[in-house]
Amino acid sequence: MSKKFIVETSARHVHLSQEHLEILFGKDAKLTNKKDLSQPGQFACEERVTIVGPKKEMPNVSILGPVRPETQVELSATDARSIGVAAPIRESGDVAGSGACKIVGPAGEVEISQGVIIAKRHIHLTPETAADMNVKDKDIVWVKLDTDGRKAVLGDVVVRVSEKYAPAMHIDTDESNAVSAFNGLEGEIVTL
Repeated sequence: MSKKFIVETSARHVHLSQEHLEILFGKDAKLTNKKDLSQPGQFACEERVTIVGPKKEMPNVSILGPVRPETQVELSATDARSIGVAAPIRESGDVAGSGACKIVGPAGEVEISQGVIIAKRHIHLTPETAADMNVKDKDIVWVKLDTDGRKAVLGDVVVRVSEKYAPAMHIDTDESNAVSAFNGLEGEIVTL
C-alpha cells in the first residue's frame, strides 16, 4: 500500500465562534460558503476580516467555516512576526496560552487574549487509510516531498485520524514556499 497523500498549502485564516461572528458581522450573521475545501464539511467563506497586531494590521484574511466553539487565528511564522504577535506552533484547537490579537470586521471588532497559532504541520487520515499506512492518531512522522530542485523531508508531522477526514497533509505558506510546493504535490511517510 502506498503511503502517499496530497499535500496542500494552508494559507493564513481565521476560525470564528458564533459569538465573535455576530460581533464582527452583525446579529444573526451566518458564514457564506465561497468554496468547499478538501476536508468534508469545511469551506472558505465570502466574509473576510482584518487581523491587527502590535506592529501592523493584515487586511482581507479568509474565514474558514463552519463556526467553531472557540475563535482561532492561524498564521505562518512570517505573518505572525510581521504583525508583532508571538504565536506558538500548535495543533489546531490547542490555543491555551497562545498569541493575542484584534480581529476587525465590518460591524465590530474583537480582542482575543489567546488563539493565534502557527499550525503544526499535519496529515488528515481516515481510520482505514491510517491502518493501511500503519500509523495512528497523534503519531509523529516524517514526510518526504519530491519537488523539483527543493526536495525535502519534513519532521514533526502529526497524524490526525477521524472518519470525518479526507487524506491530505497541510503545510503553511512558509513551508510551502521553502519546498516550492505545487498543485498536485504528494507526500509520503518515510522512516529515517
